[in-house]
Amino acid sequence: MRILMVCLGNICRSPLAEGILKHKVRQRGLDWDVDSAGTGHWHAGELPDRRSIATARQYQIDITDQRARQFRPEDFERFDRIFVMDTQNQRDVLQLARDTSHREKVRLILDLTHPDQDRSVPDPYYDDDGFEEVFHMLDAACDKLLEQHGL
Repeated sequence: MRILMVCLGNICRSPLAEGILKHKVRQRGLDWDVDSAGTGHWHAGELPDRRSIATARQYQIDITDQRARQFRPEDFERFDRIFVMDTQNQRDVLQLARDTSHREKVRLILDLTHPDQDRSVPDPYYDDDGFEEVFHMLDAACDKLLEQHGL
């Protein structure tokens, strides 16, 4: 299984989602490829936001090996599932889709915990207190993803 997590700048939400899922996958001994990207290019090559790093660290998850990168059309071929954090990310990614098979891979991550509600993970960039809430939302979504795969 190859999973891509996508947010706007690839420094807050999607690095947390990548880190959480990688941690859970490692604990289960699964051979899954998990990565993240942003729809924007502004932070390419940078570490995740220091607040994402600190929040992940509270749960014994190290995300300091990650570097931000921009989503590329080739990601549709490389990944089986593409989870976006909000409806704007979803629109931006879908604009790059070439066909139905690409579009079918893209899903809001909170659809895992709140099916058909089009819920977005709030961007905590401008709210220091939002990182903890975002972590728990993503943690629950990753649990649900693994549960859907019988794990």
